[in-house]
Amino acid sequence: MNCQEAQHLMHGYMDGELDLLSNLHIEEHIGSCHPCALAYQNQQALKDAMSDGSLYFNAPANLQRRVRSLVREADKKRRGQSAWSWRWLAAGASLALFAIIIGVLVLGQSGANNDELLAQEVISSHVRSLMANHLTDVPSSDQHTVKPWFDGKLDYSPTVTDLGAQGFSLVGGRLDYLGNRAVAALVYQRRQHYINLFIWPAMGDASGQNKMAVRQGYNLIHWNRAGMTYWAVSDLNISELQEFAQDLQNQK
Repeated sequence: MNCQEAQHLMHGYMDGELDLLSNLHIEEHIGSCHPCALAYQNQQALKDAMSDGSLYFNAPANLQRRVRSLVREADKKRRGQSAWSWRWLAAGASLALFAIIIGVLVLGQSGANNDELLAQEVISSHVRSLMANHLTDVPSSDQHTVKPWFDGKLDYSPTVTDLGAQGFSLVGGRLDYLGNRAVAALVYQRRQHYINLFIWPAMGDASGQNKMAVRQGYNLIHWNRAGMTYWAVSDLNISELQEFAQDLQNQK
């Protein structure tokens, strides 16, 4: 079994939908393929996060009342029309309005949920790198050693910045798996605190303001710049993590 076949069958494997032989093949592949093992671990973390009831969204009571009121008004107008065509038009308009309102809410909530789920993946990858004693695939404080190491392993070239003068020592880099794709992970150290910086091509806006969050005792900052997405995570205090992000963004 190759990586493409394993990725295709992974969701079925996680949901217990495969036959015994396929289960054995994918387990054997995951046991010997580090990128696919990371993909499986992250998909499992994502599945666990999605089962959290806090991610489910119920429309507020006032919104439910407004939608019902709009539907009732549209229905009254529909019944007041003498021609069938106007009746169907009014009914269609009310349904379209209802769909637009719900669609806007679902899309807005979906964006928030996507960020929340990605934050959970980022934290899981950070914790796993510390627990498994696998911070780096290429241990080096030299940016000219770390950056070329990613050549041919990713479909983009991550920027590797030396921040030793600012008090954030480069430890090295590794491959990781987030958001259903392989990403670059750069590791920095401030005193006894490690910072994982994940980088991959951005979807949508090429730049944006820093967004901060605290999850499970870890601080996270993420931003977009020059077509790339950056996520920094650490148990370092938030002010110093902000300093780290600012130092990165100040580099030419």
